[in-house]
Amino acid sequence: MILHKKIVVLLIVAGAFMLPTGCRKELLDQAPVNNLSDKTIFATPDRFLSLINGIYDQVKSGQHYGGRFIVYGDIRAEEFLNETGNGVTGLQTWNHTVIESSNEVNNLWNACYTAINSCNIFIEGADINRAVVNNDALVNQYIAEAKFVRALCYHTLLRMYAQPYAVNNGGSLGVPLRIRAEVGPGNNDLARSSVAEVTAQILDDLNSAEANLAATNGSGLLNVTRAHKNAAIALKVRVYMGMQQYGNAISEANKIVPTAAPFKAASGVAHELQANVKNVFTTPYTTTESIFSMPFTTNDLPGVQNGLGSYYNPGPRGIGDFSLNPAGIIGDSVAFPGNDARRQFVLMHTNNKPYLNKFPTGPEHLDYAPVLRYAEVLLSLAEAEARANGVSQRSVDLLNAIRIRSNASATPYTTADFADGNALANIILKERRVELLGEGFRAFDLQRLVADIPGKANVASVLTSVSEYIWPIPSGEIAVNKACVQNP
Repeated sequence: MILHKKIVVLLIVAGAFMLPTGCRKELLDQAPVNNLSDKTIFATPDRFLSLINGIYDQVKSGQHYGGRFIVYGDIRAEEFLNETGNGVTGLQTWNHTVIESSNEVNNLWNACYTAINSCNIFIEGADINRAVVNNDALVNQYIAEAKFVRALCYHTLLRMYAQPYAVNNGGSLGVPLRIRAEVGPGNNDLARSSVAEVTAQILDDLNSAEANLAATNGSGLLNVTRAHKNAAIALKVRVYMGMQQYGNAISEANKIVPTAAPFKAASGVAHELQANVKNVFTTPYTTTESIFSMPFTTNDLPGVQNGLGSYYNPGPRGIGDFSLNPAGIIGDSVAFPGNDARRQFVLMHTNNKPYLNKFPTGPEHLDYAPVLRYAEVLLSLAEAEARANGVSQRSVDLLNAIRIRSNASATPYTTADFADGNALANIILKERRVELLGEGFRAFDLQRLVADIPGKANVASVLTSVSEYIWPIPSGEIAVNKACVQNP
C-alpha cells in the first residue's frame, strides 16, 4: 500500500518532540518537511525512530492518555465531586449525560483511531522497508512498539464504548477493528467487531509485542516512556482481568512477579515497589515501579485543561474541577487510615474541601501520566489468585506488600482474616481504590465485574442494564461509517 504523505509527515514532526531527551542529533538532522515524500519517509534508520516517537506522541494526546481518558476513568464513578460545573472539563462524563455528539465522546474516539492508523501505517511501511535499517531485530522491535500502542488504544475503546467482556462472554458489539493503513475515505464503512474479536486482536498484538520488544530500553527514562517486554506483559494482565480470565492473568503476572516476597521482577526491567509511594509521582518519574508513563516537558505539555493536575489541583496550580468525595474511599478510615502515607496525596484546600494532590505540578502540568505501574500488577495478581484459588498465602502477601508499604504500623493480614476468596477479593478492591486513586481505574474495576456505578452527590447510580453504563458511539463515526450501528 502507498503511504499517505501528509499522515506520515505529521508523524515525523510529532516524533521529534515526544521524549525529553535533549538535543538528540537524530531528531535534529531531519530533512525539511516539504522535501519528504512517500518514497523517502523510511529512507534512513533515524526516520524509523522518529516515526515511532510520533506514535507515542499521539497516544499521549491530552484527549487520551495525556490526561482526559485517565480522568474519565475515575470521575464516572464515586470518588470525585464536580466543583466548577464546567462543561468543557468532563462534567457530562461525571454526571452520565454524554450523548453521541458530546465532545468527550468524539474527541477520545478520534484520538484513539488517529493513533491506531498511525500504528497501522508504520507496521506496513516498516515491514516493507526493513532493509533500510539492516537490522531485522530492531525493525521487529519498532513494529512491536507500534503493536503495543495499537493494543493500548483498542483497550481504551472497549472500556468506554462497549459492554464488558463478562457480558455475553465477549459477544456484545465492540468497535470497528481497523488493522490496515487507511490513506483515504474508501474504507470508512466498517461494521463493529465483537468485544471478543477486538480483544483477540489486542492479545495477538501484545503476544507479538512481548516476543519482539527489548527486555530493557537502556535507561530509566526510556524504560518508562517506551514499551518493553514487561510492559506488554503488564497490559496483558489488565486485559485478562477485564475478561475475568483469572488463570491467564496469573500466568502472565507470574512472568514478572516472583512466587514470594520480596516482589521484584527477575527478568527485563527490575520492577519493584518504591519504599515511599510518593517517589513514583515525583521528578524524574523514572522509578522501577513505573512500567509505562506519558512524559511531559515545558516544551511538550498535555494541553490546556487536559493535564491531570489541572483537573485535580485547586488554584493556583490547577483549576480544581473535581474535589475528592468525602463519602468515597477517603472516608473509609479502615481501608484508608489517617496514618497511611497515601494520605499525603489528599490536600485540604482553603475552601475546606479535599483534593487529590498526586499530580502536584502546575500551572504547567509536567507530571508524567501513569499508564502501567507495578503496584497495579501486584494487586491484579492478588485479586486473580483470590478469585481463582480462594484464600492463599501468596494473595495475602501481595495485598500486604501494597498496604504495609504505606502503613508500616498496620497489622499484616493473615489467611485467617478472610472467610473465603470473595471476602479477600473485596478487600483487595478497596486497596486498589486507595492505591490507584486518580489513575483512571475505578470505573474499569466496576465494569469488568459488571457492577453498578455508584451515585455521588446529586447524581444517581448507573445500573448495568441502562444505556448510560457505556458511552454511545460518536456521532462523527456514525456520520461517515454507514456500517457502524449505535449502541442501544
